[in-house]
Amino acid sequence: MKLSTRARYGVRLMLSLALNYGKGSVLLKDIAKKEEISEKYLSLIIIPLRGAGLVNSSRGASGGYTLAKEPSKITLKEIVDVLEGDCLVNCINDSSACTRISTCAARDIWILLGGKISETLQSISLEKLAQMSREKTEKTLTHQI
Repeated sequence: MKLSTRARYGVRLMLSLALNYGKGSVLLKDIAKKEEISEKYLSLIIIPLRGAGLVNSSRGASGGYTLAKEPSKITLKEIVDVLEGDCLVNCINDSSACTRISTCAARDIWILLGGKISETLQSISLEKLAQMSREKTEKTLTHQI
């Protein structure tokens, strides 16, 4: 299984906003530079995140992006669902996607797997991810000294 670049970069974008939470707006170009991601690509990713109410934008001299909610109130599941959709394979939510649904044992596995992935992503907030990121950064800096 592989998450798309869109979802992976979306999580990195949201993590950058979480790490800056409460410190003001962040420009997309600054996130792009720090994360080594194309600003143009990030500008496409931010649109659905803003539309889902996860990100706020502001214009002007102090404009940029901020999280719409506290990092503790945004889960990785919300981010991935916005950017990837909420099901692993089409036949899980759309019974017309396949004529073999009633006899397909693999579909049962996809449902089980999708549930485990959702459960894991739901259990991790942006606050928790930000904390993990800070710990890794501190550990790296400590080993460099």
